[in-house]
Amino acid sequence: MAGITGIGVATPPPVAQEALWDGYFREHTGGGGVARRIFAGSGVRTRHTVVDPFAEDVSGWSTGRRMDRFAEQAPELATTALADALAAAGRSPADLGLLVVVSCTGYSTPGLDIALAERLGLAADTQRLLVGHMGCYAAIPGLGTVSDFATARGLPAALVCVELTSLHVQPPASDPEQVVAHALFSDAAAAVVVEPGSAIDPAPGWELLDIAAHTDTDSQALMTWRITDLGFRMGLSARVPDALAGAVRPVVEKMLARHGADVDSVAGWAVHPGGPRILDTVRTELGLPESAVAPSRAVLAEHGNCSSATVVLVLREIAALRESAVRPGELVVAMAFGPGLTLYAALLRRTG
Repeated sequence: MAGITGIGVATPPPVAQEALWDGYFREHTGGGGVARRIFAGSGVRTRHTVVDPFAEDVSGWSTGRRMDRFAEQAPELATTALADALAAAGRSPADLGLLVVVSCTGYSTPGLDIALAERLGLAADTQRLLVGHMGCYAAIPGLGTVSDFATARGLPAALVCVELTSLHVQPPASDPEQVVAHALFSDAAAAVVVEPGSAIDPAPGWELLDIAAHTDTDSQALMTWRITDLGFRMGLSARVPDALAGAVRPVVEKMLARHGADVDSVAGWAVHPGGPRILDTVRTELGLPESAVAPSRAVLAEHGNCSSATVVLVLREIAALRESAVRPGELVVAMAFGPGLTLYAALLRRTG
């Protein structure tokens, strides 16, 4: 099986959630008690943004202007994250056989994949794949793609997720769905290098054992991400956690059963922190202790919801801060949620 051998992360400068509220979003949302409670209950203490809302208000910008800013600022973050992942894996850009780039917050052609190829000096025959507009769960199918490539071709591959959600602040409104989006989302780039391995000599790091997916099209209206003339607009119903609740345990148990495992045998949980209620739902449905979702809550507090990059941030948190709790041979489940309504999960095994 292929395995993750390097993880890299890059973020713009941090800003405190309270400062964002006091200096910008209080007035932007009308300053009502509901909006204040949403911000206070978001679980976010710090976010990272390429846009300084105290210096420039992008909420009235056209989509074209926002995409120009994405094209200016996303390549640097993506390059830093991928360079760090390659360094952690002990690899050079020339070693890569495939580069997969994920984003739902910006587009241009030539795109981020070409910018990375130029900045890092990728070989001319490196294959490239751009995954767009899948939302917060996109890192996991992206991980499946680079793993399949590494296994089939015997070459290292890389996945880079780059999300600049701060470019999509919407015009002033007190609509609770928009307030929730404005309270949660943040900017980041995260990258992984995946290398081929074998049952005898698995790649060091995190061996990818399986990928599972569940899409409930009957609930597709509960989470949306629509392109408008004023950026991309989030639709986020308060019913999302309840709609996901029924799928979490069956999807995870079915995936684990394929490998002779169960929920109790999992040592770590990299759960996408879509918000505090999402984490509460996953913990309740799987019967997990609060400690199991502590890495996810830590990422939410320090980074906010960075869309597709977030689950990689949580995996890095588990590797860096809970290393003693996940020993070689033990299992980690990663999961993320997004439009569809979709749940994606991955089963990984620590190899070193």
